[in-house]
Amino acid sequence: MSYWSHSSQKEHLGQFSFTMRILITGGFGFVGGRLADYLAKTGNTIILGTRHSNSPPDWLPQAEIVKIAWDDEFKLERICNNVDLVIHAAGMNSKDCANNPEKALAFNGMATERLVFAASRVGVNKFIYISTAHVYSNPLMGNISEDTPAQNPHPYASSHLAGEYAVTNESHLSPMRGIVFRLSNTFGSPMDKNVNCWKLLINDLCRQAIQTRKLTLLTDGLQQRNFICLTDVCKIIERFVTNDVEFPQTNIFNIGGALSQSVLQIAQLIQQRCNQVLGFQPEICLGKSQEHKKSLNLIYRSNYLTSPNINFQHENNISEIDKLLIFCKNSFT
Repeated sequence: MSYWSHSSQKEHLGQFSFTMRILITGGFGFVGGRLADYLAKTGNTIILGTRHSNSPPDWLPQAEIVKIAWDDEFKLERICNNVDLVIHAAGMNSKDCANNPEKALAFNGMATERLVFAASRVGVNKFIYISTAHVYSNPLMGNISEDTPAQNPHPYASSHLAGEYAVTNESHLSPMRGIVFRLSNTFGSPMDKNVNCWKLLINDLCRQAIQTRKLTLLTDGLQQRNFICLTDVCKIIERFVTNDVEFPQTNIFNIGGALSQSVLQIAQLIQQRCNQVLGFQPEICLGKSQEHKKSLNLIYRSNYLTSPNINFQHENNISEIDKLLIFCKNSFT
């Protein structure tokens, strides 16, 4: 089956461009919502998958909405029918996975498997699974690439690994191309202030700055983390969506920032940007010292996204933080 079997073709400036029908599960969520908005702007038809029968959101009124019955294989096939690409961004968060490991495996693992099989059976050409860098270890430390063994036993990590296996295995057994993106710590403005994203470190600190005029850390902030803004996530995924890259012979890609930073460095950057953008400087309040974590350096890299044929250039994180601070000011004051 041709990659563009369901897609429409438009002639533009003497060249052909293609638009696709893209189903995004978790399409009302943090990553899914931003991807939906980004990919819609390039002319694609966006189908937002949700567990609830919602109307199209104000920020994407032209979107189609489908209700997902995760335990019904027939209904999963029906929502995947006449779809070119599935982006599976729905999943349980770390806290919920820890509280209910069985439910985590049932959703992040088994429900993903049912969706993958349904997509493959009806001829979807490409399936993208949004996974997590935390499959590698807890805490993330050292030099991590796609060749690093995934050894984190936490239910959040192990359930995502089960979902990854379903995607990569089906990709090997069928014509459908399965791709797994392991995201490091993401940040940025959600499409709606009620999206569950305010426990993410940078999002939380930006909201704190607006609501309390303080940046309160739970630790001394010396542990390192890798951060990537949602603008970069969207740009990288779009490259794979549009086939604007020559695919290496792998199904798994790390998506992270160019450099890792300490939590304290991030708080200091937000403090500086808040002073520059909003005219006040929130106080940084440090928590408990964690001596054993001071030397845990982190390099989170991809063997493939830095290759010459992809040559992806990172956005400036400062721009995304500035926009997030303004979003928080407009939403929480």
